[in-house]
Amino acid sequence: MYRISQLGELVGLSRTTLLYYEKLGLINGKRMDNGYRAYSDMDLQRLRLIQQLQSGGLTLKECKACLEAKVERQILAERLKQLDQEIAQKQQSRDLLAALLGEKPLTDWHEMLDKVAPDAHIDWLIKQGFSETDAQRLRWLSKDMNTHDTYMADFYRIFDVLERRGPGSKADTLTALGKVPIDAKTILEIGCGLGIATRLLAEQSSAQITAIDNDQEAINELQTKFDDYADKVRFECASMTDLPFTEQSFDLIWSEGSAYIMGVNNAFKQWRNLLKDGGVLVVSDLVWATDRPSEASQLFWSSEYPDMTTVSERIAQAKSAGYQVVDTFPISDAAWDEYYRPLAQQVAAVKAEMPNSQAVKAIERELENYAQRNQQFDYQMFILVKA
Repeated sequence: MYRISQLGELVGLSRTTLLYYEKLGLINGKRMDNGYRAYSDMDLQRLRLIQQLQSGGLTLKECKACLEAKVERQILAERLKQLDQEIAQKQQSRDLLAALLGEKPLTDWHEMLDKVAPDAHIDWLIKQGFSETDAQRLRWLSKDMNTHDTYMADFYRIFDVLERRGPGSKADTLTALGKVPIDAKTILEIGCGLGIATRLLAEQSSAQITAIDNDQEAINELQTKFDDYADKVRFECASMTDLPFTEQSFDLIWSEGSAYIMGVNNAFKQWRNLLKDGGVLVVSDLVWATDRPSEASQLFWSSEYPDMTTVSERIAQAKSAGYQVVDTFPISDAAWDEYYRPLAQQVAAVKAEMPNSQAVKAIERELENYAQRNQQFDYQMFILVKA
């Protein structure tokens, strides 16, 4: 026989808990002649059995039922399903912690965050020590904070010899410029990149051009390359989400292939105030060209560009943000080829020297997706006037 204190020590339960169990009828103490309550070895074994059943997820009420009658299989099946869900959640938690410690890739986690909390994702990356530029590159390119530096080194080894970082052509830029219905005196180019569109804007207009990008090194290089246009082109390092300009500063805002970084619909809304009344916004964006894209294409772009939508949806967003559509058109097939053909050649040239490169593997997936394009998606130019 055991006193309640002895029983508690053996099973690791408090006196209060044991008295509660006794009240529920799970154990049955007997009051001795000396006034103390005593418990049998059967009570001890019942408590140990209850603890085992509880570890399987059963409630005290269900434990009592199991002790007193035949086990209900439905109850056990429900608890098993519940435990499986808890184990899966714990495994996800463990995988995340392991990934944050660099033991596993973080790609899936970054992609998930970018879908459910893109702004908080960027803010968190900056707090981890990444510059805004690298945070955006991590979000759209490397997708793994632990291997970001290696990824970007490989990325630049591939792209530094190429003329473009994305699909497009001078002909399409000039076509879009020709559809602008005003004679712009002030132009803001957002996301000037390598300066391809910047030079065309400088050559084809008499406007004063402010070109911004968030990469200071790129800005420094462009300032040197554009020395012949120093009187009309000014370069600044700035974030497209926090532009340092007053309202109604520009006649024309130009952004080819970069508005996706902050979200095209957000760009429509935030950049509108920078335009003068009747000012024009020109943006390009990757869009679906069919209502029924292939499963492979949907799977690829759901991770690479979750915000991708149709032309009609972008037009609806533009109108809702306060624009009228002047015109819209897809870039030419030749513009796609001008980008992907040299990219494929460059990847083939360096692949043997970079057999384990994640950048190479990511670009190969993109090339494979492009090879199966079949007019399923386009880069669409939008020429919009502030209403």
